[in-house]
Amino acid sequence: SRAVNEGIEGTERFVSPERGRGLRALRHFSVGELLFSCPAYSYVLTVNERGAHCEHCFTRREDLFKCGKCKQAYYCNVECQRGDWPMHKLECMAMCAYGENWCPSETVRLVARIIMKQRVTTERTLSEKVLLLKEFESHLDKMDSEKDEIVQADIAALHHFYSKHISDLPDEQTLIELFAQVNCNGFTIEDEELSHLGSAVFPDVALMNHSCSPNVIVTYKGTAAEVRAVQEINPGEEIFNSYIDLLYPTEDRKERLLESYFFTCQCTECTTKSKDKAKMEIRKLSLPPEPEEIQSMVRYAKNIIEEFRRAKHYKNILHIFELLEMCELSQEKMGAIFGDTNVYMLHMMYQAMGVCLYMQDWDGAMSYGEKIVQPYSVHYPAYSLNVASMYLKLGRLYLGLERKTQGVKALKKALAIMEVAHGKEHHYVAEVKREIEEQK
Repeated sequence: SRAVNEGIEGTERFVSPERGRGLRALRHFSVGELLFSCPAYSYVLTVNERGAHCEHCFTRREDLFKCGKCKQAYYCNVECQRGDWPMHKLECMAMCAYGENWCPSETVRLVARIIMKQRVTTERTLSEKVLLLKEFESHLDKMDSEKDEIVQADIAALHHFYSKHISDLPDEQTLIELFAQVNCNGFTIEDEELSHLGSAVFPDVALMNHSCSPNVIVTYKGTAAEVRAVQEINPGEEIFNSYIDLLYPTEDRKERLLESYFFTCQCTECTTKSKDKAKMEIRKLSLPPEPEEIQSMVRYAKNIIEEFRRAKHYKNILHIFELLEMCELSQEKMGAIFGDTNVYMLHMMYQAMGVCLYMQDWDGAMSYGEKIVQPYSVHYPAYSLNVASMYLKLGRLYLGLERKTQGVKALKKALAIMEVAHGKEHHYVAEVKREIEEQK
């Protein structure tokens, strides 16, 4: 198809000396302007959102109906069900057969769908106007044993759960490469509160390189990705999004980017480290702490963050109180040296807020949200989904607790960011506007 080969209007693929392939602007884009929209090449709804979203179009609604066979997949209507069947059939019978023991990881589920899509696809898809899925970087040469083990387990699970439904799966080497490609080019789809909805591949979006002060943001509309400018972009400038959470200090970001994406970031933010001082705020004490004490507390913070991340995977109700206790104890310990706006303190407050929401302790969640939202808007860039979603959660909590004025104020803050990041026509924006209107 001719249109596909014309690339993305207003942009071009180019080779940057430092960063390899990338995307650059050919014209001016103003803040809030849509650069392009990219349909998912392949995608999958996460297991935890089943019944709340349509498997096919990701619409969130109350009145979905379920697949009669497996009773696990939900759809808007027969059209969505039919549209999804080529992918759902890979799992429908298997879920019936395995029952409780059906447990492929989300990556495995996505890779199975990619394999099927590749089989029925001969031409460039509308998701690949500037970058083909088969051109994805795999960084196989940089795989360590830990990553290799995960890939091997995923390949075993793919064979275990899908070999009956996908005739002759690709050979070992092809699969290793495909999993490696998905690991560094895949996207997670989130909703307006940044809750995880699913995983997908968007080849054209994956062409963009990373910066810690990005000039675009990626949001989702159904199963499509949308890319909007969050800074003025001039002709000839490279287009950057952020691959990671930008809350943390430079050292942490660089470590994370190297670990997950195999490059050393050299963006302005990583060079100037302009936000690091505020991010690492130290409590004002009559006797300032020694550098060694600070270093040791940073090590403690990083360990507890990792420990908590692992602990979150065991979800039973007894455990939820242990999680809350972990948050409270670590905040108390860190608070001896770190100030309240220190990002490691904020990280644990955010986790604690999540636990409160899970337990439906709305007052607890609200008081954590109040402590987090102001520092967040200092540490993050001007237009950030992390800040917008925090104002949104807080605004909705206020309204639920009958605190109308504060609720509306917070929702308006969220709205101001969302109108730029999601665009004025997005259904999330309409929803928030309606919530504000209902309070008048």
